[in-house]
Amino acid sequence: MAARPKAVVFAYHNVGVRCLLTLLARDIDVDLVVTHRDNPSETIWFASVHDTASEHDIPTVFAEDLDAVALQAKVAGLSPDFIFSFYFRNMLPAAILSLPKKGAYNMHGSLLPKYRGRVPINWAIIHGESETGATLHEMALKPDAGAIIAQTSVPILPDDTAREVFVKVTVAAEQTLWRALPDLIDGHPFRIPNELSKGSYFGGRKADDGRIDWHASAVAIHNLVRAVAPPYPGATTIIDGLPITIARTRLSREVVSGSRADDPAILVQGDRCLACCGDGRWLEILAASIDGQQLDGAALAARLGDGPHLAESV
Repeated sequence: MAARPKAVVFAYHNVGVRCLLTLLARDIDVDLVVTHRDNPSETIWFASVHDTASEHDIPTVFAEDLDAVALQAKVAGLSPDFIFSFYFRNMLPAAILSLPKKGAYNMHGSLLPKYRGRVPINWAIIHGESETGATLHEMALKPDAGAIIAQTSVPILPDDTAREVFVKVTVAAEQTLWRALPDLIDGHPFRIPNELSKGSYFGGRKADDGRIDWHASAVAIHNLVRAVAPPYPGATTIIDGLPITIARTRLSREVVSGSRADDPAILVQGDRCLACCGDGRWLEILAASIDGQQLDGAALAARLGDGPHLAESV
């Protein structure tokens, strides 16, 4: 009977958990998991790779506890057939990528070559994409640049938040890996060129990148709001001098009377709170928070009172 293939897995987040479990379901012996310590300043809304590995008695180390030389020696000593990276936050050096007998593969949360780099789901929503997905690809020294092994697409609906899309992409990642593993194990994976010139690369995002420019179009603001909605830091603004985080919006098709449509402003109509954007279109604010207090649209309208109200732009 042939020996079961062996793998070292670098993983974090929900995609890390589900893909690790997929490897185990496909009878891959995972000899080591390398993961991250949770950042105490970050909202931890996702599952723990460390806990999942522990439940399956898989030795686990934190990347932050080992320098590059020690980590390379540890992986080399296991003589893995595969190295997999599932939402691991660090690039793996060439010395580690060269160790596995059957290759090193990464799961990326976009349809490569589009949205290479950091936080691809958030960027896809910001740019108004109607679909994204998960891509398993060979690892290279450049980020998300190796040959594509398999992809699965998912829709981005007009009001989907980043968290909602992330749930879909996590399932897509699991499906992609499940389909690709038999050929990887056999040593004959199907490869598609990753044509970087036809794609795009984006860096990380900071909380300040969520500040709303009310002179932008209603669609652009709506996309920003849902791209950074909780558990991400949120889209922020100042209304009548009051700092507010906008959590959910909806594009309005109606013509709103009683205020100028050529100047960004917030209008309260009964229990509704509407924002006039730079292109004259309106957004209804459905959820927001002030000083940590969560408010639906009606509560925000009551808090602001009769308007219009000045919405400050970036």
